[in-house]
Amino acid sequence: MLVLAMTLTAFGVGCSAPGERTVESDNTEPVGFNKEVTMPIEAVTTTVVEPGAEPRSQLRRTLEPGTTQQVTLSTDHHVEQQINNQALRDISPPAMTIPLSAQAGNDGVELTIGNVTSPDPNLAKALLPADGSRVGFDVSELGAITALKLAPKPSTPDTARAALEQAFYQAVYQSIAFPQDPVGVGAVWTVRQQVSGSVPLEQVTTCTLTARDGNQLTIELNVTQTPKSTVWHLPNEAGQLEIVDYLMHGTGTIGVDLGLPLPVSGTVEVGGNQTYRDPHSSVTLRQTLRTEVQWGA
Repeated sequence: MLVLAMTLTAFGVGCSAPGERTVESDNTEPVGFNKEVTMPIEAVTTTVVEPGAEPRSQLRRTLEPGTTQQVTLSTDHHVEQQINNQALRDISPPAMTIPLSAQAGNDGVELTIGNVTSPDPNLAKALLPADGSRVGFDVSELGAITALKLAPKPSTPDTARAALEQAFYQAVYQSIAFPQDPVGVGAVWTVRQQVSGSVPLEQVTTCTLTARDGNQLTIELNVTQTPKSTVWHLPNEAGQLEIVDYLMHGTGTIGVDLGLPLPVSGTVEVGGNQTYRDPHSSVTLRQTLRTEVQWGA
């Protein structure tokens, strides 16, 4: 159980975060990663709680195909883990800063990754060949991301690919979906979405439109995640753990320009505590998590 727990996947902001990683040679090229991989994203349900002040209008991105945007995505995922009364271990993956060139298409957004940086020197080195890799978002009419497409450059090592996938999953599950009905400043709506994984989660994001100036929106977010199961099915059919406690909550503010494909600014941070128990022994696994997603120029 001890060996197993050290390799478990920790959940935060709707995605999995590898606990411990070993950076491989820059020449590593896993089979199949030279092609685009598409991962569907669960559908969202939006509900208006408060329509806000007049004047009200539908919130929709007014993207002309070919519209471009330069933006930087930064992610930081912190994980501390304890087994029974053993010492607390920090198994956090390294933070990353990802410069992006975005271009709007007819049904989504295509991103080109720039020179990704990380404070971890091994990961920073592994990320160098990823410069120029492509990422795509399929986007619904309401702005919800319905699919994530990853096309790393063939020379990108497995460690870098996994880190990039983690970062974009974090970003996807903290993206903004607009309500169907017209709303004004002060409007509140909820966005419900299932987060797939070995612990299926229901994520409810409460959005408040705090300011609007033409196409410029400021939206405050309040995020909760609740497990839809009482067990955690371990990877590779290695058994399951009972979920004793699971509390994840977060807040943030996002700046949106309806004429651009991605957020222009903002930070969302989600964190909490999780406790799991092995039903066949007295082993208890406790985790403290905090994930931050930041958009900026």
